[in-house]
Amino acid sequence: MILYAIPAPLGGAAVDALPAPTIRIVKGLRDFAVENAKTARAFLGELGMPVRDLRIVAVDAEDALQPLREGRALGLLSEAGCPAIADPGAKLVEAAHREGFRVVPLVGPSSLVLALMASGLEGQRFAFCGYLPREPAEREKRIRQLEKRSRVEKETQIFIETPYRNDVLLAALLENCSPGTRLCVAADLTAAAESITTKRVAEWRKDAGPIGKRPAVFLLQA
Repeated sequence: MILYAIPAPLGGAAVDALPAPTIRIVKGLRDFAVENAKTARAFLGELGMPVRDLRIVAVDAEDALQPLREGRALGLLSEAGCPAIADPGAKLVEAAHREGFRVVPLVGPSSLVLALMASGLEGQRFAFCGYLPREPAEREKRIRQLEKRSRVEKETQIFIETPYRNDVLLAALLENCSPGTRLCVAADLTAAAESITTKRVAEWRKDAGPIGKRPAVFLLQA
């Protein structure tokens, strides 16, 4: 049996964000392990699926893989973008491999890849670093480490933050990075309010408006 890793829209309509083959596979499923049941039902309902008849469980439920054990395919759904990347779905994928089930990733939007594509930063060598530390001193230390790594390895560093801390992170980056380091902030990707801006830190310091509470990806190249 197959565990399908299903990308969810980053913004806008599901039918616009996902290719037809992905939608066709999703509409053939009846079992789903999801990060958030409410948003998952909204997403599946938008695809025209009989939401009330679907079996939806939390991704971290002990019996999340039970459909596979019983011979039925299972869909893994995250809040947005690609599941299992900076996402609790990774543990379910690991468990599926451990039990010998096939895992198939479906085509759909990835905020990290879209941001890198549009950033103008190094696209051959890059690293996704997840979330930076919350505590200010540790966050500043990590920013300096990433900038140094970028400079030495000639590598783009990619990271994310909880939306309500976007502006705190931006301020920390502008305070701790060198003036010549390039920084890209890509927010609300694929949504109507999408904005992607790449400038050197010195330029950001002259005119850095608030990002606000929006899903955002940060990319840094020293």
